[in-house]
Amino acid sequence: MIKKLVLVFVAIFTLQSYAQEGTASPYSFYGIGSLKFKGTAENVSMGGLSIYTDSIHVNLRNPASYAGDNLLFYNNESRPVKFVVGGSHSSINLKSDLSKDKYSATTFDYFALNVPMGKFGLGLGLKPYTSVGYKLENLRGNQSTSSRFTGEGGVNKAFLGLGYQIKKGLGIGLEANYNFGNIENSAIAFRYDSDDILLLNQSMESNRSDLSGLSFNFGLSYKTMLTKKLEFVSSLTFTPKSTLVSKNNRILSIVRVSENTENIVRSVDVDLVTLGLDQIDLTLPSKFSFGAGIGAPKKWFVGTEYTRQKTSTFSNPLYTNGGVVYEDASIISIGGFFIPQYNSFSNYLKRVVYRAGLRQEETGLNINGESIKEFGISFGVGLPMKGGMSNTNIGLEIGKRGTTNSGLIQENFINLHINLSLNDRWFQKRKYN
Repeated sequence: MIKKLVLVFVAIFTLQSYAQEGTASPYSFYGIGSLKFKGTAENVSMGGLSIYTDSIHVNLRNPASYAGDNLLFYNNESRPVKFVVGGSHSSINLKSDLSKDKYSATTFDYFALNVPMGKFGLGLGLKPYTSVGYKLENLRGNQSTSSRFTGEGGVNKAFLGLGYQIKKGLGIGLEANYNFGNIENSAIAFRYDSDDILLLNQSMESNRSDLSGLSFNFGLSYKTMLTKKLEFVSSLTFTPKSTLVSKNNRILSIVRVSENTENIVRSVDVDLVTLGLDQIDLTLPSKFSFGAGIGAPKKWFVGTEYTRQKTSTFSNPLYTNGGVVYEDASIISIGGFFIPQYNSFSNYLKRVVYRAGLRQEETGLNINGESIKEFGISFGVGLPMKGGMSNTNIGLEIGKRGTTNSGLIQENFINLHINLSLNDRWFQKRKYN
């Protein structure tokens, strides 16, 4: 196990060394950013489906999955300790009626540990929640810049969860999340003289919000054999409404603009205390998801999942974004997997897990009267490692977000997800003759 943990830490530092902003989506301008975490590589490969649980993968979407059955592989005495670490690479083509652009980023996304404790199971780790990363420019009729907006940052989750197996096939779970992070953005409205020449000094507004707060996630999972070969699987999760405290500061600056850089000449802090904006409470909306599917254990599975989030309750008085309305968000996922022969000794490809899925999402944003939607189709494989308990999971998702209608931007993206799912036995009973 020590060798495996060394491999994990090497992977973490390698991923961090290439880390950039997690998104370049112009839609991360709104709210507290674009939703970053949509599950592990296994989930993403099945269209975001998160209802399936097993003994060798960590399911970070449902805390009930932290508990489970003991394995015959371990004489029915325990379950393996599960560790997962994952990252992703995104390639995005941005398109509007007037221009096109490209962006790519490689990021470290999550790591988690799941430890068995009898009928209980403990889960802990770190995962992203939202990501902010954009640079937008509005152009005048002569194609010169009229305004520029930039932003970066996001919110992460440090989580601690506990699952309990009520009886065989039925588990419940509770997860506590500490949400933290910061978001920085700036805006410049460019001014020109009577000869249409850019003025030397420009005005810039810069904002920083430091965010923190607790949230909780409840989970329920159930599976049972319908026949000797056919299994039914279902899952339910609920995240109650919670509060995120935002501590804010705002600076107004005189800057000199040179190409894509701004050099500050003079700046002054804005008194947000008087305005009542130095510290505000943001509402993280409640979320509910339910899914079900059928399959043959260790052979195949197909299922569907529906998620709904009350994003219509979100608002941020620090920013007044004209033209945007928050609607309730929803996601429909369909996906599954197939294993030709999980215990084949002679053919490695027969032990590989083949996954596929698709999803349709209402993001909860309505801009200029256009509801922003997202669609993705995904494929993936689970590659067994030596010993059979650990594996490498790779997922590829192709899709689009947004529209070019009403002066908006459409994103065509390709996301590559990869993780290492490492399993081993830490605790075992000593037997004496």
